[in-house]
Amino acid sequence: MMPYDVEVSAGDGITPPVALAEVAAAVRAVLAGEAVPEAEISVALLGDEAIAKLNERYLSHEGPTDVLSFPLHADGAPPLGDIYVGVDQARRQADEIGVPVREEVLRLAVHGTLHVLGYDHPEGAGREDCEMYRRQEELLGSVLSR
Repeated sequence: MMPYDVEVSAGDGITPPVALAEVAAAVRAVLAGEAVPEAEISVALLGDEAIAKLNERYLSHEGPTDVLSFPLHADGAPPLGDIYVGVDQARRQADEIGVPVREEVLRLAVHGTLHVLGYDHPEGAGREDCEMYRRQEELLGSVLSR
């Protein structure tokens, strides 16, 4: 077992649509899948109000979002980062694309972890065709098939 320190929590008043242990396992699966030797990642599941405050404070974007990632490690250091998943937004997206909300929350945890590891994607058109999205869906598939 790789030395991964993964902590998952749910914000006040949040009833997670997926077990916190399952979110932690998804983060660990990404780290293992990317052959990361050690890492420390925290994931917080938040409601619209809490994630909207973070989105405005740190990215100057208004309103709730689905996921925010903050890589906190120096170049060459083991990955260290905080990920915030907007559960209410995940519910809306899951309804929109016709997937279970559990799957969408796990997708966002995978997405956030890839950002912490240095992956990035373009905004707007073509976003779903980039390497990060392809890797995200591969990793998510392996997480969901467990």
